[in-house]
Amino acid sequence: MLQQMYGRVRQFVRAVTQHMGEADHAFVRANLPAKALPLFYAMHPADQVHARNAAYTARALAERHGLPEEQRAFLIRCALLHDVGRRRGDLDILGKVFAVLMMHYLPHASERLMEHEGRLGHALYVYRHHPAIGAALLREIGMAEEARIIERHHMADDMADAAGDRQVLRLLREADARN
Repeated sequence: MLQQMYGRVRQFVRAVTQHMGEADHAFVRANLPAKALPLFYAMHPADQVHARNAAYTARALAERHGLPEEQRAFLIRCALLHDVGRRRGDLDILGKVFAVLMMHYLPHASERLMEHEGRLGHALYVYRHHPAIGAALLREIGMAEEARIIERHHMADDMADAAGDRQVLRLLREADARN
C-alpha cells in the first residue's frame, strides 16, 4: 500500500514537472502513423508525458523480453496511445487525482456521481471509461489492432487476455504501472 502511494506521488510530481522535448516529439512522430498524431496531441500534456514514459519503458521491456521487431513497434504504439481516451479538457491533473481517490476510496459514490451531468461526473466517467473511449477513437482512424489492446489494458487478466495478445498486454500494463 505504501509503495503504491509512493508510486502515485511520483507520478503526480512527474505530471507537473516534466515536459515533452524535441527528441520526445521526434520519438512520437517516428512511432505513430500520421493519422494517430492528432489523438496523441489531443491528450493533456501531462498524459502525453505519461504515455511517452510508458512507451520508453515498453521499448526497454520489449528488448529485455526479446520481442520481434514488429511486436516491439506494436507495443510502443499501444503505449503511446493507451490514454487517448482522456483528452485535454476532459480530465486535467487535479481531476485525475480526484478520480483516482474517489474510485479507490469511494467507489459507490463515484458510480452515483458518474450518472449526473457536470464536471465531476464527467471526470469520473472519462477516468473509468477512457480505454473504451480511446479504442473507439482508434477504430475511427483504422487502428483496430491497437484499439483491441487499448480497450483491454485495464481489464482483469481473465477477461482481457486473448491468444496472441497476452505478452503485449502484460508488458503494456507493466510499462503503464511503472509510470
